[in-house]
Amino acid sequence: MTGTLLVMLASLQWGLAGGFGSLLLQRDWTPEAVSFWRALVGVGVMLVWLALSWWRRGRPTVNRRMAMWAMLAGCGIAANFTFYFISISESSVAVAATLMYSAPIFVFVVSFLTGAERPSLVQWLAMAVVMGGIVLLTGIYRADAGVVTPFGIAAGLLAGVGYAFFIFGFRFAALHGSATAALPMALATAALLILPLADLSTLASVPASADVSLFLLVGVLGGALSFFCYVVGVRYTLPTMASIVAMVEPVTATLFGLFVLDESLTLPQVGGMLLILGAVTGISLLKHRAATASE
Repeated sequence: MTGTLLVMLASLQWGLAGGFGSLLLQRDWTPEAVSFWRALVGVGVMLVWLALSWWRRGRPTVNRRMAMWAMLAGCGIAANFTFYFISISESSVAVAATLMYSAPIFVFVVSFLTGAERPSLVQWLAMAVVMGGIVLLTGIYRADAGVVTPFGIAAGLLAGVGYAFFIFGFRFAALHGSATAALPMALATAALLILPLADLSTLASVPASADVSLFLLVGVLGGALSFFCYVVGVRYTLPTMASIVAMVEPVTATLFGLFVLDESLTLPQVGGMLLILGAVTGISLLKHRAATASE
């Protein structure tokens, strides 16, 4: 139960970080600046955690393989942070978070196209439902103009792909070394990758700006405490349960957008969100059960 609550808390913090990041975007900060400071603040907090862990448990295990996988995880974090805030700037925090959550379906598509996996009828149906949900959510079926730009749709999906890369890379980094050391390394990699994309004068103006507290909040919630809760929580949580509680993130982002940012959702958009969340969660559960049964 403790592990499930920690994963749920991590998803809640990621949803809130998206909401606070949207506030910064509304104040004319760029997605790259928000993403960079989210990663940089995360590095600082995680280094404190690493130092405390070193003092209590001894030197963490660090080797070349762990570092390589941690850097791959950092590439995923960089993509996730940057594309997520770009998608928010092109749509809304609710739409961006839901599009990001639908990414596992497109990972399945790649597996099917490459021959790594054979799709079942249920998986085809799930993909069709997700595609229908995306059409409703983004409003691309409208003759005049969609609710979300094509770039916003692509960015939201790419944010989810980046998240998948983080999970993949971090899992192997933890197998080859210390998870406590892998996280700050991954976040530092993300910050270095985002740095060339951002305007340096904009980044330098953040500490003296009136919005510095919001930047710190996004970094602490979305780049530090959330990852801590996730790393500790997944050790004691079944993958099935983790896939369910992951829905907390888009739900939290949606509620934040509705009640704090005064965003609005049409009835078709709400229907699209429900279709996407239900299909992705359902197919994740079925996939886990099939994997468990084959063991």
